[in-house]
Amino acid sequence: MRGMVDTITVEVVVPVYNERRALPGCVRVLHDFLDENIDQDWKITIVDNASTDGTSDVAMDLVHDFDRVGVIRLDRKGRGHALRTAWQRSTADVVAYMDVDLSTGLDALAPLIAPLANGHSDIAIGSRLAAGARTVRGPRRELISRCYNLAIRLSHGARFSDAQCGFKAARLAAVRPLLDKIEDDGWFFDTELLLLAEHNGLRIHEVPVDWVEDTDSRVQVASTAWDDVKGLVRVARAKASGRATVPGLPRRPEPRPAHPDAIVSTRDSRMASQFLLFAIIGVISTVAYALLYSLLRGSFPPLAANLVALTITTVFNTEANRRVTFASGGQSVARIHVQGLVVFAAYYALTSTALLGLQWLVSNPSWWLEILVLLGASAAGTVLRFIALRLWVFKEKS
Repeated sequence: MRGMVDTITVEVVVPVYNERRALPGCVRVLHDFLDENIDQDWKITIVDNASTDGTSDVAMDLVHDFDRVGVIRLDRKGRGHALRTAWQRSTADVVAYMDVDLSTGLDALAPLIAPLANGHSDIAIGSRLAAGARTVRGPRRELISRCYNLAIRLSHGARFSDAQCGFKAARLAAVRPLLDKIEDDGWFFDTELLLLAEHNGLRIHEVPVDWVEDTDSRVQVASTAWDDVKGLVRVARAKASGRATVPGLPRRPEPRPAHPDAIVSTRDSRMASQFLLFAIIGVISTVAYALLYSLLRGSFPPLAANLVALTITTVFNTEANRRVTFASGGQSVARIHVQGLVVFAAYYALTSTALLGLQWLVSNPSWWLEILVLLGASAAGTVLRFIALRLWVFKEKS
């Protein structure tokens, strides 16, 4: 494994815009660090985002001073544009980038590269919010960052903790197919990359970092955060329509026990975990369903109230199971919801039959009796629904 790690190539991209003063010190510090601490074959690429202050001349001087430094000159601004261009042109096995201010401690670079070099992960990100991270920044920026990352988790079910830290790396073979799908050319590029990667089943590794805020930063935090929120809505629409799915990405094999005498079936273990998550989501959905039915029952007849309450809760239930229980990245969202509606139709028929049977047996059943019958029918339907979802709707391709 050590040999495999040593033979890969690494390209570190530094996007810059009007950084004539900061660039020489950044490149020298980074060059010396890589030379002393990184065993892999590496290079540094400066990407000049249409600077107007002489940054391109400074970059060319650095190319002449260091044999492992290159430069790309672009005619328009945008960090996302810079990264996309550099990564599309790269021939390295692992591509990384960092901000020119070197706010993130470079000691985290080797841990960032290692899980990519040995094939364990597809993308690695520095996180200022992971356990063990140490940050120095003002309360305003801290609040905005935490609120933004919370919004990502709530709106997309993301598992990563820090989308915008300017310290990331990726296996080029894994992320190159995603680049054409990413629409943003600015600061939202990072978030869009991570959301698409997670949606398509790529593995993201987090490294806690030491990070010190650059008080001379040109980033307009509030306006950038608002643009990011609009980006979150756009990516959510792309997921819902199926446009965010990238075909042909390799799926990771199922986890298997390493010990030859292990008797625990990973398939059975995974099914147990899935059923637990499914049950938790089902309990939440059932409570929501009962509340909705109770609210609607005063204005609608039983079957109509049941239909509306079940439709609303089933849509949310299917989406929650898609994201959490079965982690169906890479599958068509539209197909999943169409098949989910078929399963819903069977589920609705079961609960409606229970209601009709109650009406036939009891002339004027009480509200509580209706709820109890529906909950009983829902419990039976839940087991059947889990089987249908696992074996049909979210069936994994062999």
